[in-house]
Amino acid sequence: MIDAYRALALQTTCRAINACATPEAAAVAVADNIERVGRQIRASKAFIGADLKLVVLPEYFATSYPLGDTIPGWAAKGCFAMDGSEYEQLGRIAQDNGVYLCSNAYERDPNFPELYFQSSVILDDSGNQILRYRRLISLYAPSPHDVWDKYLDVYGIDGVFPVARTPLGRLSCIASEEILYPEIARAMGLRGAEVFLHSTSEVGSPELTPKDIAKRARALENMAYVVSANTAGISGVDIPLGSADGMSKIVDDQGRVLSAAGTGESMAAYADLDIAGLRRRRLRPGMGNFLSRLPQAAINAGLGSTALKPNALLQGDSLKIPQRADFAARQKATLDALLSAGVLGND
Repeated sequence: MIDAYRALALQTTCRAINACATPEAAAVAVADNIERVGRQIRASKAFIGADLKLVVLPEYFATSYPLGDTIPGWAAKGCFAMDGSEYEQLGRIAQDNGVYLCSNAYERDPNFPELYFQSSVILDDSGNQILRYRRLISLYAPSPHDVWDKYLDVYGIDGVFPVARTPLGRLSCIASEEILYPEIARAMGLRGAEVFLHSTSEVGSPELTPKDIAKRARALENMAYVVSANTAGISGVDIPLGSADGMSKIVDDQGRVLSAAGTGESMAAYADLDIAGLRRRRLRPGMGNFLSRLPQAAINAGLGSTALKPNALLQGDSLKIPQRADFAARQKATLDALLSAGVLGND
């Protein structure tokens, strides 16, 4: 156990591969993007110091997000293989720099051919994959919830909400806008998570944004650190470069921002994570010990059922390959069901 160490939310520009005409061209661009990030990590550690032990990368840092591709098309062009060269390259970066490295990428899974999931993967300082979290809440992309029964058969519930026990503490991942959903972080927190690794590509603003407020809230209510890495803009697409830029930060278990980056590529969002101190605070009785005071059984009963049904992409033993429009249609149907159930008012 390392009592304290430094973590970095690396704010780097996402260089999109959307314009690549073939999967082969995209693979070359992805490898170049990963190599570039490796150089930035090496230079950042030289500046920050040898006690930099944890680095979090932004959301889909090596590819950007799918624009105009079909689900199978993006799976072929913009997705990592679970045992592919991309993770080998990232593993070498982690090993060479002696850091735990959190990557976020779209990813193919042989258990669900022609689909993809958005995956946050932690590699340890020997370059081994030690945790894989698949984003559960995504409006226009498949998620484990869409193939729920089969996903549980393959990975179990601990594979849905994984927590890695490491010398750096108990690490878990939250992907992108899921920081807005307290249930995701709470599931990890109740499995022991002490540090949430948050890869994001979000709107930057000099004012507080919903996600920025949520980072503080998730840290406070779960008595955990949040290491949140945003992109320094997305290049190679039509969206203005600075739209998703800035606001990478590290938040402690009291909801205090320990460090934050401005705009542009930056290593400014680094800070000390005192895991030994966090564990002492988690054992301290009092009103601020939220984990010990949570009436979980009552809350579970109050939540009831959701109108968003699982297994939307399972048809018996077969997978349904969705069109993008299918996701919008499903959301409309869910809203109608919530209205019918009286959850959403119309009176």
